[in-house]
Amino acid sequence: MQNLLQEIVVGNVFAFLLVFMRFGTALMIMPGIGDSFVSSTVRALFAASISFILAPVLAARLPAMPPDIGSLILLILSEAFIGIFLGTTMRTLVSALDTAGTIVSTQAGLSNASLFNPATNAQTPILSAAYSSLGVTLIFTTGMDHRMLAAVMDSYSLFPASGAFPDPGSLTQALAKTVELAFSTGVQLAIPFLVAGLLMQLGFGVLGRLMPQLQVFFLALPLQIFLSLVILLVTLSASVIYWLGGFDAVLFQSLTPE
Repeated sequence: MQNLLQEIVVGNVFAFLLVFMRFGTALMIMPGIGDSFVSSTVRALFAASISFILAPVLAARLPAMPPDIGSLILLILSEAFIGIFLGTTMRTLVSALDTAGTIVSTQAGLSNASLFNPATNAQTPILSAAYSSLGVTLIFTTGMDHRMLAAVMDSYSLFPASGAFPDPGSLTQALAKTVELAFSTGVQLAIPFLVAGLLMQLGFGVLGRLMPQLQVFFLALPLQIFLSLVILLVTLSASVIYWLGGFDAVLFQSLTPE
């Protein structure tokens, strides 16, 4: 009886440890929960709570406890590696908003107006910080944080907990595609500002040639800021909804099995 009880306890602790390694490393990086404004203690406690709840559910997908310490360490490291990959992929998808905000700030003439961005833990242009903060807010208000956790849970079908590291070449290629998609999405969100800025610069260029005595710079900068703010007011809702739909689609295409 004592041996059976000891086996049950050890098995549950082992299952909790494996789940915690994957979920904990993913939560430390994924957007929203893994941002700098959430303390590491809160993130660790949240990851431990999630792992405690999901360990019995995922027990059937977990391997038996390895007989030697070397295999155990390898299994733990592989789970941590998979969690880092999952969290990095989610974080990369959110970087599209930072890219869009940087381009918009440049086109609006507000690139020098910097603000601390809690999502990136760095000084960024003010509109970039606004886009990133809005994205994190939408993640929580639309329940996307639950879907991110569900994606990590479903990843056990895509990346079984076997102690084997996934193919680095495939992971690198997948991450490169995610970066490419995030950058292209950020540029797409900023297309209205790029078109309007190009047309305005061409117009003021022609005006400067026709009226050399006109101080084009002092006239163009306020108009550039005003026009960019008007475009931002008109397109902001559609932009973030488009990004949120793409985030949801790519998240489940990349991290969950068909």
